[in-house]
Amino acid sequence: MPQLPLAKADAIIDAALKRGRERGFASLSVVVLDAGGHPVALKREDGSGILRADIAFGKAWGALGMGLGSRTLAGRAPKQPAFYTALAAVSGGRLVPGPAGVLIRDKDGDVIGAVGISGDTADNDEICAIAGVQAAGLTPDPGKEPT
Repeated sequence: MPQLPLAKADAIIDAALKRGRERGFASLSVVVLDAGGHPVALKREDGSGILRADIAFGKAWGALGMGLGSRTLAGRAPKQPAFYTALAAVSGGRLVPGPAGVLIRDKDGDVIGAVGISGDTADNDEICAIAGVQAAGLTPDPGKEPT
């Protein structure tokens, strides 16, 4: 299984936070998980709310667990409320189906982890997640709005 080294996780987080500062976004919390859902790195900016790290984890963990960027999960949730209630139950409440849970793909397209961000709007959080993954030389997969 391809690995997500700590140096890459740190690069993702630092670039994501930098993008947030450049854009004047609210304080962010960013977590990077490996492909098995284990935390590799987490940073919480000063002023980021105490739940933000947990929300960021839930976005990344849900994306990994379902194999879909969380934008896709967010778009499907209103159409399948019973299914997403069941997902919340079986995941022990760890799944957050909101944008900014971005799968991290290597050069071969394999999922090697996910980044989750919380702190500003979900769309702004996702902008930072995508920027972080790209800055680390990897491919972001945020999912897409279902049609």
